[in-house]
Amino acid sequence: MSLYVDIIKEMDNFQLKVCFDTNKNSLGLLGESGSGKSMTLKCIAGLETPTAGKIILNDRTLFDSEKRVNVKAKDRKVGFLFQNYALFPNMTVYENISFGLNKANKAEKQKIIMNKLEIMKLQGFEHRYPLELSGGQQQRVALARALVINPEVLLLDEPFSALDNHIKNQIEKELLKLLAEYEGDTIFVTHNMDEAYRICDSLVVLNKGKVVANGLKKDIFKAPPNVSSAKLTGCKNISKIRALENGYVKAVEWGIALKVNNVNETFSHIGIRAHDIKITNKEDINTFKFTIVRMIESSFNFTIYLKKTEFVEDKAIRELHLEIPKENWFAVKNKSQFLNIKLDINKIFLLSEE
Repeated sequence: MSLYVDIIKEMDNFQLKVCFDTNKNSLGLLGESGSGKSMTLKCIAGLETPTAGKIILNDRTLFDSEKRVNVKAKDRKVGFLFQNYALFPNMTVYENISFGLNKANKAEKQKIIMNKLEIMKLQGFEHRYPLELSGGQQQRVALARALVINPEVLLLDEPFSALDNHIKNQIEKELLKLLAEYEGDTIFVTHNMDEAYRICDSLVVLNKGKVVANGLKKDIFKAPPNVSSAKLTGCKNISKIRALENGYVKAVEWGIALKVNNVNETFSHIGIRAHDIKITNKEDINTFKFTIVRMIESSFNFTIYLKKTEFVEDKAIRELHLEIPKENWFAVKNKSQFLNIKLDINKIFLLSEE
């Protein structure tokens, strides 16, 4: 199964322009709020009409502006789990799940719904109303309603945003198990990079309505192609660069010269993830003495903010963020305000502006 999307949607504040193919994978749409993620799902589902382009699901054209094809939402075989679940408050769990089964007779409908109730561990809840359910139970009902039509593609719009951490972790495990058994394509919308990495095989990264990265998640996280995708995948260390000789670049905003791989004129910035900066006692390529500016402790990690020793008073120089597990920090910490750090040439990535 596969979904192909190539659409433009003109909106008041910006233009949404996306092109991607799910390629039989679980695809994540990653981006900040307002980047066009939810609008993309609504266009696929037929709840919004693109200005131009086409949407093809398993060789069936759902939308084509040139051919004037626009299949109605109810006929698209698309399951949609809304961010706020969108359950009908005046309908029971049973009635909510049965909403999309208009063509089934009563006996078929009951068999299908009872099967979904069992899968979602909602037996005994069929006569309750949404307000009588917990957030996790409401989500299960909404997911059952999305799956009851046997959709060819399942659209999940930030499904964990309304849940607290404990319930979220539990529901995520259940969702991963369900998706492993689901035979259709999945598009998972989120602004949480960790969720995207755990749940999705591939990623489309959106910034202000435009695709800034598209590919396998491991490739995008390892080497994002541009500044926008680096930031949206959580890179905290990004600096402008100036080319030097012999494969070196000057990281202008860190105040250091770094040996890099494959430098050319298309790159304008350099990046490294906070957990990829290592503390070392050795003198090697790309090792530097930095001053500890401050430290922030979290449940399991320390975030250490560093500046190049001789540039501590220079406001133009940005701090480097180093993240280290607590046990590792306790093993290497000392009373000095300085750290010798290494920026591994194979962990550094070069970035274009866009």
